[in-house]
Amino acid sequence: MKRLNFYCVMADKEISWDSLLEKTKTILKEAADREEAMQHICALLHREVPHYDWVGFYMVDPLAEGQLVLGPYVGEPTEHIRIPFGTGICGQAAETRETFIINNVKAESNYLACSPDVESEIVVPIIKGKELIGEIDIDSETKGVMTDSDRKLLEAIARELAELF
Repeated sequence: MKRLNFYCVMADKEISWDSLLEKTKTILKEAADREEAMQHICALLHREVPHYDWVGFYMVDPLAEGQLVLGPYVGEPTEHIRIPFGTGICGQAAETRETFIINNVKAESNYLACSPDVESEIVVPIIKGKELIGEIDIDSETKGVMTDSDRKLLEAIARELAELF
């Protein structure tokens, strides 16, 4: 596997994306099941990346066509337990199967506000083969903080996680 080989410095803390990816792989190997793995990944990212204020998963609901359902997360509770494809940034990512980086959520007409404090969001689809499994959703209370480095890390994590499905 190609190494990411980059670092991020935030709030006087150097973050090795490579190290986070390796820790994620360890979680995936050692977790008892997918739910536990996803919960541990949420906790890892929330703890290690200072600008990740809410980290969670939305999964495709197999019983409700075109719906995402909230999975494991770390952060403040959200009222958005179910999101239809196409609605909000998460719904758009599900519909298009593309990563969305939004560095000013208040400028987005389709944004579903989980908290008035959220300023930035990144949503990364989890795809196995041609099937959308779910997505990683991360909110930040800092405007303009999500970068291509975040995208690369989270897309690598999504590829690793897809193997559990």
